[in-house]
Parts: sequence; structure tokens; C-alpha cells
Amino acid sequence: MGWRQAVAIVLCAICFAGADAYAQKDLRAAPLAPVTVQTLPTRAAAPHQIKFDPVRATNAYLARVSGEARQRSDSYFEGGYWLILVDGLYAVAVAAFLLWSGLSSGMRNTAQRVIRSRFWQVPLYVAMFVVATTVLSFPLTVYEGFFREHSYGLSNQNFMQWFRDFAVGFLVQLIASAIVITFIYAVIRGTKRRWWVWGTLVAVIFFGCFAMAGPVFVSPLFNHYTPLPESPIKEKILSLAKANGIPVHNVYEFDASKQSKRISANVSGLFGTTRISMNDNLMNRCTPREIVAVLGHEMGHYVLSHAIIGITWFGLVILVAFLFLDWGFRVLTNVFGGNWEVRSIEDPAGLPVLFALISIFFVAATPVTNTISRTLEAQADIFGLNAARQPDGFATATLKLGEYRKLDPTPLEEFVFYDHPSGRTRIANAMRWKLWHLSDSDIKAGPVSPQ
Repeated sequence: MGWRQAVAIVLCAICFAGADAYAQKDLRAAPLAPVTVQTLPTRAAAPHQIKFDPVRATNAYLARVSGEARQRSDSYFEGGYWLILVDGLYAVAVAAFLLWSGLSSGMRNTAQRVIRSRFWQVPLYVAMFVVATTVLSFPLTVYEGFFREHSYGLSNQNFMQWFRDFAVGFLVQLIASAIVITFIYAVIRGTKRRWWVWGTLVAVIFFGCFAMAGPVFVSPLFNHYTPLPESPIKEKILSLAKANGIPVHNVYEFDASKQSKRISANVSGLFGTTRISMNDNLMNRCTPREIVAVLGHEMGHYVLSHAIIGITWFGLVILVAFLFLDWGFRVLTNVFGGNWEVRSIEDPAGLPVLFALISIFFVAATPVTNTISRTLEAQADIFGLNAARQPDGFATATLKLGEYRKLDPTPLEEFVFYDHPSGRTRIANAMRWKLWHLSDSDIKAGPVSPQ
């Protein structure tokens, strides 16, 4: 030990000893006062706290939808399980037809004759591809979108009204597909074997752009949006939005009742395009408590940055999907490429191969993509309960959503097929939240849950 360290230790010891002596001297000099120890009285539980059982309340709410209504809801949703597989297999069949019939290579040859630029050949091919796949898929589309919806009483449109929306959706798909796929093929040509990395970045960028543009440019193509008239419910919604930092100054209503009786709302958009929208079914079919509960959930998506988080998570899924496409394309074209006249992954005539592979991938990835979505929805549920403080309103709104969602699935069903928490899960969470807030004045004054 050096002398400097020894001196320092001695000085520290002297200082601490002096401080300790001063503290003890000061304590001895301080006047003492008697301390009274009392036991705080225990507050007796209120009668409604003793009686409330969240499990019984959940079961009582679910029992409100029974008989034919429950059977119809279960049948509709369970039918969707099979449609996931049918849609995937149908997409593979359409792709196989385009490849084995020579239509895909013929469309590629047509694009090459019309335009010499490899960049501009792609959107021309994509336009023909979208038209061909839409025509070939139309029988399944009209069954799922029109006849099946009518058979379950979920559609309010006649065929011409439905076809008008279908045609608008087709044009949007045509333009969006031509833009995105053209840039992805440019990335494939420019980056060769690492295209799946840069292609993911392009896909995520466009996904974000569509998320911003959708509320402003796409949604009004299908419905008419008008500012909600001044009313107490509008004031409540705006105050709830402002309290949670959502930069909006109006609430919009759109005429979804011309299409179906489904209730819906959203807080959508990014970077200045944010908009609170609710359909007229929500206004006409729901109570103020239910409306506020639903909007609280939708605001949760915005406040919790679910748009950015969702894009990030699905970006990772797309990364894995593109890696699978790169591997699968090479395997299939090594075997069948000569029959299909597909030269390489840069050849747009190979798009049906990518189309079939990505259909297979997303059928297999259904539990993964649904879990991502369901997790975000569950987070928004909890946010909405804390923000809107309407557990019973949320429960009864969930029952209305149960008109086309199976309310009480098995855990395996919920894990694999549900992109939202099931009705049982959502109502149980709301009742558990209520259990721990029974002493709050607004919950005391609110409706009594069934038992």
C-alpha cells in the first residue's frame, strides 16, 4: 500500500468517526416525543364485490347467444377454416394452369414484343397476370363474397352492388400489384441471389405507404365518409382521443350498412393521415357504452404503435416467405422450367411459380400470422378497457361481433384460426378487469353484469 492510499484511508476514517460522533451527540440532544401506534380499520367489502364472479359473468354473457344464432355463427366461422385451405389449393391450381398451358410464357412474349425495356415489360405482364388470375378465380370469389355471405344473412347487397365493389377492388389490386411487383423484379435483377433481403425491404416500404394512403384514397372508393354530427357521443370520442394523444379533430362515419350489418370502426393512417372512422352500423346498432368501448380498442392500436409493430413483424414473415420462394423457385424450375419456358427467377413468366409458393407458405403460416395479429388485438383490448372503462359495453359489443365469429372455440382453434381473441377470451378479460375495479365510482355506477 502506498503512502497516498494510507493517508486517504486515515482521513476517511477520521471523517466518518467525526460524523458518527456528531450524529450521536445530536441525537442525544434532540427532544423526544411519544409515538402513538394505531391499527388502521379494515374496510368491509361491499356487497357487490362479494357477489361478483367474473367466470359466471362471462358464461352468462355468452349464454345470451344460443340456439340457431349460435349454430349459424359457429358454422360460418368454421367454414372459414376450410376456405383457407381451399383458397390456397385453388391458387396453386390457377398457377399450374397458367404455367402448363403456356399462357404465362405467352404473356411474357407479348410484353417483350410490345416493350423493349425489361423494367416496363414487368407491369405489362403483371396486368395480364392479374386479369387472368381474377377471371380464373372468379367462381370461388363470387361464392365466398356473395352467395355464402347471403346464405348466412350477412350481406345487404344485390349482385350488381356487390360486383361494383368487386370491380373497384380489382382496379386497386391491379394498380398496386403492378407497382409493387415491378419494383421487386427490379430488385431481383439488380441484387441477384440476395434479392429476398432487398425485396423484403421494398415490400415493407410499400406496405407502409398503403397503410398511410388507405384511409385517405382507397377506403372512400367503397364508402361515403361524412363528419359525425355534433353530439355527446362525438364529444366523448374526441375527448378520449385527445386524452390519449391522438392528433384528430373530427370523427367520420361511413355507410357500411349498404354492404352488411357488421359493426366496425378504426383509427387508421400514419404521419398526418390519421383518421377516426366508425360505420353507421356501429352508430345504429350499438349503445353509447358499446361505441366508446369499441373506439377505445381502436385507439389502442394507434397509441401502442401497432401499425409500425405490425409492419415490422409481418416484414419478418415476408423475409422468411421470400427466402422460401427463392429456394422453391430454383427447385421447381430445375425440374419443370423447360416445360414452362421459364428461364430464371428474373423472368416474369415465372410469377405463377412465386404465386403458388407464396400461397402454400401463407396457408402453412396461418398460426404464425394469426398469433401476431391476435396478440396486437389483445393488447388493444386491454388498452381500451383502461381508457374507455366500459367492460360491460365491451362484452355486449363482442356478442354483436359474434354474429360472424365463433364465440367459444377450443384453445387449439383459437391458436390456429383466430386473428382476434375469441369472444370468450375477450369477455373474460373484460370481466376480470371489472373485478379489480369494482370499488371505482364509475364502475359502481355502471351496469350490473349478469351472474
